[in-house]
Amino acid sequence: MTVDLIIAFAAAFLVAALIGLFMVPFLRRIKAGQAIREDGPTWHMKKAGTPTMGGLMFIVAVAAACLIIGYKPMLAGDYLHIYILLFALIFGAVGFLDDYEKLRKKQNLGLKAKQKFLLQLVVAIAFIFLLRYLGHLKPELYIPFWNVSIPVPDPLYIVFAAFIMVGTVNAVNITDGVDGLAAGTTIPVCVAYAAIAAVWGSKYLSIGIFASALAGGLLGFLLYNFNPAKIFMGDTGSLFLGGAVCAMAFAMDMPLILVLLGIIYIAETMSDIIQIVYFKATHGKRIFKMAPLHHHLELGGWTGKKWSEKELFTLFFIVSTVFAVLSFLGVMNRPL
Repeated sequence: MTVDLIIAFAAAFLVAALIGLFMVPFLRRIKAGQAIREDGPTWHMKKAGTPTMGGLMFIVAVAAACLIIGYKPMLAGDYLHIYILLFALIFGAVGFLDDYEKLRKKQNLGLKAKQKFLLQLVVAIAFIFLLRYLGHLKPELYIPFWNVSIPVPDPLYIVFAAFIMVGTVNAVNITDGVDGLAAGTTIPVCVAYAAIAAVWGSKYLSIGIFASALAGGLLGFLLYNFNPAKIFMGDTGSLFLGGAVCAMAFAMDMPLILVLLGIIYIAETMSDIIQIVYFKATHGKRIFKMAPLHHHLELGGWTGKKWSEKELFTLFFIVSTVFAVLSFLGVMNRPL
C-alpha cells in the first residue's frame, strides 16, 4: 500500500511539473493575467498580469494519478477516490467560471457571492447523501484523541456537514493570497490524510492515493507558484483544494479533524470575520491592519515586523505541519 502512495505522489509531481512548462508561457501568450485587489498591500500591484488558473496543473495531475495509480481499488469496486475527485472538480469548475469572469471583466470580481454559495451548497448536500448511500458516513461525530463518536440527529448532521463543507472550501480560497501559501499550507494536510489512510489499512487505499497525488501535484505546482510566482492557482485551484480537503475528511468519517488539520484556514477566515464585525460595530475601527491574517503580518501587525512572502510561507507551512502531525496522532488508533 505504501508503495502505491509513493508512486501516486511521484507521478502527480512529475505531471504537474511538466504541465507547468507549457501552461505558464501559454497563459502569458493569451494574456490570462490576474487582476490584483486595489485595497491590498501596494507591493502586490506589481503582480498584476501574472497568469492565473494555474490550479489546472495539479488538478490534471491528481486526475491522472487517480485513474492510473488508482486502478487497484477500482478493480475491487472501490471508487471513493473518484467520487472525491468529482466533488472537488465541481468546486474547481465553479472556480474556473469565477476566474473566467474576472478575466473577461479585467477586474478582481467574478461570480456573485450568492451564485457561488448556492452552487457550493447544492454540491455539498449531494455529496453528503452520496457518502451516506455508500455507507462511508454515519450521522455521528468522531472525536479525535478520545476515540468516541457522538450520535447526531440526521437533519442536524446534514446542516452541520453542508456548513462545514462550504466553509472549508471558502476558507482555503481566502488563504490563497500570498505566493505559494495555499499550496504550501495544504501539502502537510494531504500528507496527513495519506499517512492516516496507510495506518488504517487497505480499505482506505483509494483515499490515500488521492491524498498522496494531491500532495505531489501541489509540490509540482509550487515550482512555479513559489515566490516570486510565475503563475497563480486562481479560484479554479483554491476551490478544488477546499473541496478535496473537506471531502477527504467526510469520506473518512471524521469531519472534526478539520479543526486541527485546517487550523490555518480557520485562522485566516476568522481574522476576516472578526475584522468585518468589529469594523461595523465600531463604525470604522480595525483590529487587524488588513484581513485576512497573512496581510496583517505583511503590513507589520502586532510586532511591527513586516513579514515577506517567503517568511509567511515558511511560518504557515511549519504551523500546518505541526497540526498535521497532531491530527495524525489524534486518529491513528481509531477503532475501525
